Amino acid sequence: MNTITKAALSCLGGLGAWCLLLQPRQGQPGWEKLGNVRYAHRGLHDLSQGRPENSMAAFRAAVEQGFGAELDVHLMADGRLAVVHDSDLTRICGKKVLIEDMTAADLSGYPLQGTTETIPLLEDVLALFENRTPLVVELKVERGNANALTDTAMAMLKGWSGTYCVESFHPGALLRLREKYPEVIRGQLSENFLKGGEIHGLSLPVRFALTNLLTTAFTRPDFIAYNWQDRANASLRLMKKLYGVHEVAWTVRERGAMERLEAEDVPVIFEKFVP
Repeated sequence: MNTITKAALSCLGGLGAWCLLLQPRQGQPGWEKLGNVRYAHRGLHDLSQGRPENSMAAFRAAVEQGFGAELDVHLMADGRLAVVHDSDLTRICGKKVLIEDMTAADLSGYPLQGTTETIPLLEDVLALFENRTPLVVELKVERGNANALTDTAMAMLKGWSGTYCVESFHPGALLRLREKYPEVIRGQLSENFLKGGEIHGLSLPVRFALTNLLTTAFTRPDFIAYNWQDRANASLRLMKKLYGVHEVAWTVRERGAMERLEAEDVPVIFEKFVP
């Protein structure tokens, strides 16, 4: 066997191994209720109308206009679940405090972006959406709390009469879903983490693995929610070509992009305009 043949076989073997690492879960029932919906990113927020992101006003607007919604969930110090994107509330509330150090009783003192709206609890948002439009629930893992956050969220969602899926950037949350809540449709959030320098303290190998969806071998997601501007990623393309994995696109901020993605049967998470 000559050197060229050996190199070719080695490349084929590496490609085969890569493809095996990318195998998602297939055939989980329930996607038909989620795939033909437009999801308002953090609710149908519009600060000029008094509807800040992840507020009850933004979620009410989404429901009233027939949209699903994407929302972010953090585990607080008292075991309750807050719906807010950032752990550090400086940007959204103007106060330097971490949501993980707070309790539900504290939330009334933290108005959102200068409005009368405050950070809602997950239970309040669920009551609004029950038996109505679907939710994409993003688990925001902090301080290694993937298991506790996932267990707490699933305890609340278990008895809820609504349609939902759960997603996270953190593979630990998906692994917990796979192990303890296999009936739930789960999704891996990702984007090109290799752009620029080190992000959020992540090393280059970790950023490479997350960008290229290499944790799929352990978590077996039902769908991949990828930053739509980075969707040319080779691993995502392979997963779609080989396994037909469901793709969700975030965050879409123009109608033309939304229409192009939907023409490919890719559901969108949108903001900054009303479809």
